[in-house]
Amino acid sequence: MHEYDDAVLNCFLENQGQLFSEPVADSLEEAEAFLEDCMAVVVESPEEVEEYFEDEGMDPGEGDVLEAAEVFDIGDGRYLIVEG
Repeated sequence: MHEYDDAVLNCFLENQGQLFSEPVADSLEEAEAFLEDCMAVVVESPEEVEEYFEDEGMDPGEGDVLEAAEVFDIGDGRYLIVEG
């Protein structure tokens, strides 16, 4: 089971529109449940984001992998990756 701290949950709540056309969570509890259900991952660096995409065989499309809709910049050097 993953544990997501408040910084991760708030980042997802504030920015979920970059990946989903409608909100999927309205509270910290809903955000945590949603992230657990889709097995979202928190990584520690841009390099780990790139490694995750490579390991999962995901194509971020054109440009920087950090600009992919699935990648949320938590703002403290960590990134949340949500497969939508």
